[in-house]
Amino acid sequence: MSRILDWQQLSGEGQQAALARPELADSASLSAQVADIIAQVRRDGDAALVRLSQQFDGLETNPLLLDSQQRQQLIAQLDPKRKAAIELAYDNIRKFHAAQTPKDIEIETSIGVFCQLRNRAIASVGLYVPGGSAPLPSTVLMLGVPAQLAGCNRTVLVTPPGKPAAGDIAPEIIYAAELCDIDEIYTIGGAQAIAALAYGTASIAKVDKIFGPGNRYVTEAKQQVSQDAKGAIIDMPAGPSEVLVMADDNANPAFVAADLLSQAEHGPDSQVLLVSPSMQLIEQTMIQVEKQLATLPRADIARQALSHSRAIFTADLATAVAVTNRYAPEHLIVQTCCDDELVDQFDSAGSIFVGPWTPESAGDYVSGTNHVLPTYGYSRSVSSLSLIDFYRRYTVQRLTEQGMRTIGPAIVTLAEAEQLDAHALAVSLRLQELDKQDLSVQRVESGNDN
Repeated sequence: MSRILDWQQLSGEGQQAALARPELADSASLSAQVADIIAQVRRDGDAALVRLSQQFDGLETNPLLLDSQQRQQLIAQLDPKRKAAIELAYDNIRKFHAAQTPKDIEIETSIGVFCQLRNRAIASVGLYVPGGSAPLPSTVLMLGVPAQLAGCNRTVLVTPPGKPAAGDIAPEIIYAAELCDIDEIYTIGGAQAIAALAYGTASIAKVDKIFGPGNRYVTEAKQQVSQDAKGAIIDMPAGPSEVLVMADDNANPAFVAADLLSQAEHGPDSQVLLVSPSMQLIEQTMIQVEKQLATLPRADIARQALSHSRAIFTADLATAVAVTNRYAPEHLIVQTCCDDELVDQFDSAGSIFVGPWTPESAGDYVSGTNHVLPTYGYSRSVSSLSLIDFYRRYTVQRLTEQGMRTIGPAIVTLAEAEQLDAHALAVSLRLQELDKQDLSVQRVESGNDN
C-alpha cells in the first residue's frame, strides 16, 4: 500500500479510479475455458470429473465420493484444540442463524379473501468449500449451519481433492461437515464441481441451488450455470475478497494494519482500502503494514494484493462515510471516536465490524454472523448470506363465496382494462353462479313466507 490519495485533490475521474476494483485478467478467455469445462462435465459426467482431476489436481484416480470410513479416519487426526474451536464457532453461528427462522403469515385482505406467505426449505443444496492453499472449514459452517437449520432434504458438499492422494481433505473441513449433518462429500473442485452440482452426473445428483465462494473459475462457473434454465440458481455474485477500514486518530495503527493484511493474504486479487481523515494514522499504519508483513508466511500473496490497494485521505469523517458508501465494501471495519453514531450512516456494506476490539477475523470464524458476502460493489443491493437464502417462499390464497363477491367485480374491471378476456371470464362465470345461488335462495325464502 504505497499510494496515499488525497480525496479532495482528485478529479471526478480520479475519485472513480481510486475506488475501482482490480480488473479480472483475460475475462474473455476465462469465460471460454469455463464454458468448455462445463460442456465436458455435461457430456461425459463422472469421466470428465476424473479426467479434470488428473489435469488440474495431478490425481491418477479420484473416487469422487468421500466415504464414511475415510471421513472418520480424517476426523481422528484432528487436533483437540482445533476441534473445540470449530465447536464454539458452530454454536455461535447456529445461535445467530436460528434467530432468523422465518414465520409463515396469513392475512384477510378483504372480507373472505385470505392470503398466506409460506416458507419451505429448498429441497437440495450444493455447498462449495474452497480447498487450495488455504482450506476453509469456516465456510463449511457458514453454509452448512443454515442448511441444517432450514431442514434441506439433501445437502451436498464439494471441495477440491488434496494432493497427491484423493480424499486427502483437511480434517477440519470434515469435522465441520459432520457437525452440520453433511454426509455427502465429494472430492472435486473448480468449475467442474459447479457443473456437476448444476447438471448432475452418475455419482453426483443435481441440486437446486449452489452456495459458496471460490476462485475466479468457480465464480465464473456459478454465473454461467445460473443463466441456464437447466442449470441451478446461486447464492450471490461474488468476486475477490475486500475490506475497507475507516479510522481516525483514535484508532490503533497496529490493529488497522493487521485488519488490512487479514484480507490481503486471502489472494493476490484481494483489495484493501484505508479511508481516514488523519494523515498521521495513515502513515503510521503503512509503517505497521511493512513491519507485520515481515512476519507473515503468506507475505508474497499479501504484497500482490497491496499493489492495487490504497489509502485515501479525506477532509473529515463525513467525507470518509461518503467515500465508504460509494465503494460499497464486502467488509467494513470502523475504528473512530464515534463508531456507534456512524453505523447507521452506512448503507452499502456486506458486513460491518464496529470498534477496536472487533476485527474482521471475528466474523470470519466465531462471532456468529455469516462470512459469505457480496463483493465487487454488489453490497449496494445484495444482502449477506442468511438463513432465509435456504428457503423458498411462496404464496397461497383462498376466496370464500363472500370473498368472490367482495373483489370479483374489481378483478373483472381490471382484466377488461388489460384486454385479457379469459381472465375476466374466469371470474364473471363465478359471479354469475353466485347470482344464481342468491336467486335460488330468495325463491326458497319467498316460498317459505307464503
